[in-house]
Amino acid sequence: MPVYAAYGSNLDSGQMALRAPHSPVRGAGWLQGWRLTFGGEDALATIVEDPDEHVFVVLYDVPEFDESSLDQWEGAARGVYHKVRLRVQTLEGEVVAWFYVLDAYEGGLPSARYLGLLADAAEKAGAPDDYVKELRGRPCKAD
Repeated sequence: MPVYAAYGSNLDSGQMALRAPHSPVRGAGWLQGWRLTFGGEDALATIVEDPDEHVFVVLYDVPEFDESSLDQWEGAARGVYHKVRLRVQTLEGEVVAWFYVLDAYEGGLPSARYLGLLADAAEKAGAPDDYVKELRGRPCKAD
């Protein structure tokens, strides 16, 4: 079963249940050597390589029919994001999972609302307090 690693608003299992209803949570982990950032005109969440950083993720088992639905939600079908396969560290060992990576330049400030959604989703998913605190403390623009 393909494994998807969420780092943005899809950390929220409730949101994922709406977007990919047959895709249960598999667990959580860390993407080492990458960092969470924002890019494009809308300052959407994405990841970029950075050897000194790590990103908290939630893993989902995603059957093929849910994968195409998720591709639509995430804009992969329209070229907003593309997929990459990366290794995630979990308590049970490494898992290869796919990620959506933004096809746009890095930069821009996310809106306070969007950043709050990401931080709330990370907190609800069980991310460590310091990770959530760092998310909430990031620069953002007023809505």
